[in-house]
Amino acid sequence: MEVRRAAREDLLGGLAPVMHYFGQEPTTANAERFARVLKPERMHIASENGTVVGGASAFEFQLTVPGGIVPAAGVTVVGVLPTHRRQGILTELMRAQLDDAHEWGEPLACLWASEGTIYGRFGYGMAALCGEIDILRTYSGFRSAPEHGGSFRLLSLDEALEAFPPVYARVAAETPGMFARPREWWETRVLDDPESRRDGAGEMARVVLERDGEALAYGLYRLKMDWEDGSSTGQTQVLEAMGVSPEATAGIWRYLLDVDWMERLQAWLLPVDHPLFLLLEHPRRMRFRLGDSLWVRLVDVGAALAARLRTGEDDVVLDVADAFCPWNNARYSLDGSKTMADAELRLHVSDLGSAYLGGFTFAQLLRAGRVEELAEGAVARADAAFRTDRAPWCPEIF
Repeated sequence: MEVRRAAREDLLGGLAPVMHYFGQEPTTANAERFARVLKPERMHIASENGTVVGGASAFEFQLTVPGGIVPAAGVTVVGVLPTHRRQGILTELMRAQLDDAHEWGEPLACLWASEGTIYGRFGYGMAALCGEIDILRTYSGFRSAPEHGGSFRLLSLDEALEAFPPVYARVAAETPGMFARPREWWETRVLDDPESRRDGAGEMARVVLERDGEALAYGLYRLKMDWEDGSSTGQTQVLEAMGVSPEATAGIWRYLLDVDWMERLQAWLLPVDHPLFLLLEHPRRMRFRLGDSLWVRLVDVGAALAARLRTGEDDVVLDVADAFCPWNNARYSLDGSKTMADAELRLHVSDLGSAYLGGFTFAQLLRAGRVEELAEGAVARADAAFRTDRAPWCPEIF
């Protein structure tokens, strides 16, 4: 068994293990699409006698964290064929991937977990939640009409490629968990609309809310038309929607909720602090359902803490345990510097990952038995230092 970095010609084979679980075989088109946004050397493959049996890759992200932007490994297409399960191959792939991320100076790694029980073993902690909604238009009224002063326009693909990225960039700059999207990412990931993604719905629609020629918000959606007893039971399926201001955000969601002939609106991957909770007259009718989203792994604890905003002057000494990346085993001040001072909070690196973006508090971790408070008041001081006013959000699965 050999685990190594891939070359460009290995991309197709490296996709095969994970695509096996989707009931597909990778195509040249799949490999070419990934090659536009994934450097071959960021893929690791495990092969036996020349046959690829496992793979793990990482995009190079610029990830927003509270107070800054940090280089991060966006872990993706991880899989081992069922013929080779439970042989330590995934562990070897994770070992190689995290060693490389450390070597390349990425303080963080992040991923969406296909199975939540897998990645805690390698130091990842559940760091953010997301929600999905399914609301009948009958109950979609707002408490007051949004006053955005703009107008809506449906865009072609080329127009969307120009109008949408500035809106996204403004939102991402202030939202932990979002990452910068280069043009290739928009073309191959966000706005790509193959038949296989539609699940019976129509083509992707692209709408912009603009005022005086400036894009303020956008929405990506599909319409899935159906009929029952002569009446429409169609669905507006929202893929992504956001705005640069409260008024613009309310405006784009009002547009999406008002699409004619549709009976209901469905949306996924929404932030847990979505303004719809306070905009709608009947927020419980959203049937907001929670699930986990981003998982975060601190590859370099000191660098990650140094890059994160700290509120106030109080310090807390963290005693961090990390058997998988032993270079992290140390005591840290909240500014990221190592210290020999007495520890005040003892925790595993995965639990620090859960608190890092602000998705979970140290008090929540304490109540779950995940951290040990060694000095009175340390949890409260740590939470005060890590306080954020916005929940982390990643609007897409990568």
